[in-house]
Amino acid sequence: MPEGTIYRDSTCQNCGADLHSCINCKFYAPGSHYDCHETIEEPVRDKERSNFCDFFKPAVTGTSSGLAGGTPADKAQKARDAFNALFN
Repeated sequence: MPEGTIYRDSTCQNCGADLHSCINCKFYAPGSHYDCHETIEEPVRDKERSNFCDFFKPAVTGTSSGLAGGTPADKAQKARDAFNALFN
C-alpha cells in the first residue's frame, strides 16, 4: 500500500485494484455481521471495490504495510481448503 492517506479513488500502482475497499481494511472480518468488526448500518456488497465507509483503516500485517501473504478472503479460502483436506 502506498504511504500516506488512501482516498476513495486510490488504486494500486501495480495492478490497478481499488485500495479503499473492505478487503484492505483492518476491520474486515469474514463471517462477522456484514463482514465487519465495526457497527456499520448497511452491508457493502462488493468487498473488493472502493466504497464510502467512514470506518476504513488500512490493514497492516507483520512489519510491512498492506496485505502480505494474500487478502483475508484468500486466507479464509486456504483455511477452508485445509479443513476440507482433512476429510479426503
